[in-house]
Amino acid sequence: MLVKVRSVANVGLVALPVTVEVDVAEQGFPGFTIVGLAGKAVEEARERVKTAINNSGMDFPPKKITVNLAPADLPKDGGAYDLPMAVGILAASGQIQDSRFMIHDSIYYGELSLDGDLRATKGVLLVGLFARSISPSNPPLTAETRAEGEKVRGGNLKGVLPEIFVPIESANEAAVVEGISVFPVRNLKELVDHLNEVSVIKSLGYLVIEDLVEDERVEYDLAEVAGQEQAKRALTIAAAGGHNLVMWGPPGTGKTMLARAMPGILPPLLPAEALEVTRVYSVAAAAAVSEPASRSVGGGNDRGREQSVTGGGEFGAFGGIVFGRNGGVSPVGVGGLTPADGRRTGADCQGGGACVVSGQFYPGRGSQPLPVWFFGASAAGVPLF
Repeated sequence: MLVKVRSVANVGLVALPVTVEVDVAEQGFPGFTIVGLAGKAVEEARERVKTAINNSGMDFPPKKITVNLAPADLPKDGGAYDLPMAVGILAASGQIQDSRFMIHDSIYYGELSLDGDLRATKGVLLVGLFARSISPSNPPLTAETRAEGEKVRGGNLKGVLPEIFVPIESANEAAVVEGISVFPVRNLKELVDHLNEVSVIKSLGYLVIEDLVEDERVEYDLAEVAGQEQAKRALTIAAAGGHNLVMWGPPGTGKTMLARAMPGILPPLLPAEALEVTRVYSVAAAAAVSEPASRSVGGGNDRGREQSVTGGGEFGAFGGIVFGRNGGVSPVGVGGLTPADGRRTGADCQGGGACVVSGQFYPGRGSQPLPVWFFGASAAGVPLF
């Protein structure tokens, strides 16, 4: 039997549709094969999914199982495909009743533990935004629409809004997206009972993002910095006018500390800006985002090379400027940059590329005096932000 389950692949800050096609064949040697340009973490899902199904009190079918992650030319990595694969296998083996066609209409996303629990998974906010964008009519959510949904399945808005099933630890990320129905799943057994109408998983209510960004916590307060009057005035002017900034001096003079205090004198993020910043942390953060991000302070090091500033590399890692989106600050040292790196970084900052929006990024840079900036840098026209 062939079953198709919908999921999502996060490529940078963009979510792309993925169809998890699961075929449980009656003939052939027992086995579990995953195709579709799957990465190492996806290939290892064979053991995670099999063990999670068995430990959840269900039967893993001893048959020939083929899983295709379509489209085949899109690279897939990470553990987020564990849940759609498990749902597809259980449905194809007759352990999930497909009478309501919920499997085909919903999006499943999450990593499974060996005991069947769902682990916090990165990128859930992008899944919610994607679900909202593919809504057939994509109508504005009105009181009448929500009231209609409240009449169906105890307020789960079934059949009215797009549905996503995500780990309970990451579900709040998607709950800030209006116009979708978010189901927080604790474990695989709970989800199977929900699909079989044995029990009901109540959807999360919409979290108004304006209420979550009212009280922004400031880690560093510029008023607590003693001295450095010229530097503090420079930060104030840069924040007021949206100007770029370079701080130059030997180690220990407070460049990084001043840069980290700059978000505290910037105005609070607008709801749309907070959502955009949270997208970055949802994909790049090591842990799930529990609330919308505030004005950020990007990471880096005191000998920042090109990739640590602009990002890139084999796996497309985010650089410091990505975390400085919408008026954030990235206190990455530029003392180790070559003139070629400086041209590349300056062009990226001023060109309004994919990682940086012109006028919305404050590169509060700290640079230590190195010969490269004394001899030939100005003559070569190197843009220092």
